[in-house]
Amino acid sequence: MSDEEDMQKMKKAVVLSSGGLDSTTVMAIAKSRGYDIYSLSFRYGQRHCAELEAARKIAEQMQVVQHLVMDMDMKLIGGSALTDSIAVPKDWDEKERGDDIPVTYVPARNTIFLSYALGWAEVIGATDIFIGVNAVDYSGYPDCRPEFIAAFEKMANLATKAGVQGQKIRIQTPLIQLSKAEIIRKGTALGVDYGLTHSCYDPSDDGRACGHCDSCILRKKGFAEAGAPDPTRYQ
Repeated sequence: MSDEEDMQKMKKAVVLSSGGLDSTTVMAIAKSRGYDIYSLSFRYGQRHCAELEAARKIAEQMQVVQHLVMDMDMKLIGGSALTDSIAVPKDWDEKERGDDIPVTYVPARNTIFLSYALGWAEVIGATDIFIGVNAVDYSGYPDCRPEFIAAFEKMANLATKAGVQGQKIRIQTPLIQLSKAEIIRKGTALGVDYGLTHSCYDPSDDGRACGHCDSCILRKKGFAEAGAPDPTRYQ
C-alpha cells in the first residue's frame, strides 16, 4: 500500500490548536487530506484567554468532530513570560538576540501537549497527530525542531499499546520547513480565515494584538512577505 493510500485509510487525526495562525493552517491541511478532525486546546495558565476563544471559533468554522479543551496549571511551574510574572519582550532585534531562547518559551510545553494528544489519539483510534511547529520563521524554541519531533514520535511508538501492537503513531508537521509567508499562502489557498486567528502573547483586555511581541512581529512579517492583507486587530 502506498503512503497516499495509507493516509486515506487513516481517517481520524488529533490536531493541536492554539487558535493561532500556524495551528489553524495545519488543521486546514489535515482536513484537506480527508481526516476527521479532533481539535485539542489547552487552558494551561497562559496570560489570556483570547487564544482559546479563537480556537473555539476555528473549531466551529472547520466543523471538527470534537473540540476538547484540557485544563492544567503551568503557572505552578512558571519560568516563562507566558505563565509567570515576567514581562513579555517587545520590539526585539533578531540580530542582537542571536541564539538565545526567549523568555516566552514555556518549559516542556510541546512535550506535555503532545503527550495529552497521544493519549487522546490512542483512545479514539487516531494514528496521526498534527502540530503546527515551524523551524524557519519562529522564536527559537527547542521543542519546534525536527529532531524533537522525531524523538517524540519514536517514544510514542514505544510507550503506547497501539504503538507496540503495530499501529504506528505519526506526528505530522507539514509546516516545519516553511517560512511564515509560505504558511500564509498555503492557508489562504485552502480558504483559511486568518481573521479568526490569534497570535499575540500580550493582547489587550478586548483581545487586540499588541503588535510588538515576537509573535506579532513574525505574523506581520509573514503577511507582508506573502503580499496578503493582515486581518489582525492591533491596539
